[in-house]
Amino acid sequence: MLTVTDLRKRFGGVWAVDGVSLALAGGEILGLIGPNGSGKTTLLNLLNGVHRPDGGAILLDQVPVAGRSPDRMARVGVTRTFQAPRVFETLTVGENMLLPTLPRGDARAPAEARARELLDQVSLGGMWSMVASELSGGQQKLLEFARSRISKANLVLMDEPFAGVHPEVVSVMVKQMRAMAADGAAILVVSHEIPTLMHLVDRVLCMSDGRVIAEGDPASVQDDDRVIEAYLGKRRRQAES
Repeated sequence: MLTVTDLRKRFGGVWAVDGVSLALAGGEILGLIGPNGSGKTTLLNLLNGVHRPDGGAILLDQVPVAGRSPDRMARVGVTRTFQAPRVFETLTVGENMLLPTLPRGDARAPAEARARELLDQVSLGGMWSMVASELSGGQQKLLEFARSRISKANLVLMDEPFAGVHPEVVSVMVKQMRAMAADGAAILVVSHEIPTLMHLVDRVLCMSDGRVIAEGDPASVQDDDRVIEAYLGKRRRQAES
């Protein structure tokens, strides 16, 4: 579904993404790890059109999409969630859910039925009329997550979905992400929550200094000397100090 080849992005004299290549199939969950500043979020911003690449190719179902704007990427089924949830706090939960359907002119009744179903799946079903600002941080993440599914997504990009939220919220997200993958979506997840991520994903990429330094199944990546030196070893030392 997604093929990235030699992707590059520079800010000033720094290559934030330096020759990254990856492939992601429908139904697969791919984890992306690495130290802060390694280029993970920049890579997501390239994939959903926030940044234009300085080189390389992005193919979605064999169609070149590099440089398309975020709204055009959304129209071909690329959705995105953020580390800090981006919901419209002055709107109700229901209004937040229906916003993505308005530009497409979706019929109100089926769109609302779909929105209510998705909210039920993330334990927000009774909050349709609640103003989004009244939700907890974890609930806002669940709202953003549910809203990203209001359209049939081909590729889902998630930036730190598990950061700072209650374990019950994490459990709901993990369950729904697995359901999305079972339904054919390709999912790319950036996370520092290593134990949760490693039990969720099929494969892992580790980035450092804008480059992919390791790729493989969760166990092999965790045991890779390059990953331990660049990332996991530092995290373990920080945890022990």
